Amino acid sequence: MPSRVGRRLIWYWSAVSLVVVLGVLSSGCGYALAGRGSFLPDYIETIGVPMFGNQTPYFEVDQVVTEYVRTEFIGRGNYRVVPDENGADAVLEGDIVSMSIAPASFTAEQQASRYIFSMTANIVFRDLQADEVIWQNGSMTFQDEYEVASGGGALDPSTFFGQEANAMERIAEDFAATVVSSILEAF
Repeated sequence: MPSRVGRRLIWYWSAVSLVVVLGVLSSGCGYALAGRGSFLPDYIETIGVPMFGNQTPYFEVDQVVTEYVRTEFIGRGNYRVVPDENGADAVLEGDIVSMSIAPASFTAEQQASRYIFSMTANIVFRDLQADEVIWQNGSMTFQDEYEVASGGGALDPSTFFGQEANAMERIAEDFAATVVSSILEAF
């Protein structure tokens, strides 16, 4: 028969073993990589993403944002994306409320060298079968910063607007990823 110290060691190692076994068995209980889960009802297979509204003076921003949101839904699951709610199980509607460009830093000559680009949108995701709002954010805001390229100078419109388009695409891509993640992961 083991001594008192031996019995304690046996009890201790038994408890440790039990904890390890329970930990291994419970490790598969619903955990998934962030950005790959979906809390949408199983019957939602087709998502309508109509053209976003645009209340800003920036031409075509609604088209760029809409296209990135559609692409993100397609890339994140087995969803079919359609351009309106006809035949869809759910619909994502968005309205770009504001966009702004502001200087962030200046050169020694007091010319803007970096700009902050901001966009705010109103987003609603509705389950058309249950006729209820699943997710919404009335003031989703995104920002990105970009530099004015040297060479053509800040006064060269093609340089400035070329970079503005790149910044707009980066914001649209980040915006789409965040919106789709928020919807699919129920944040």
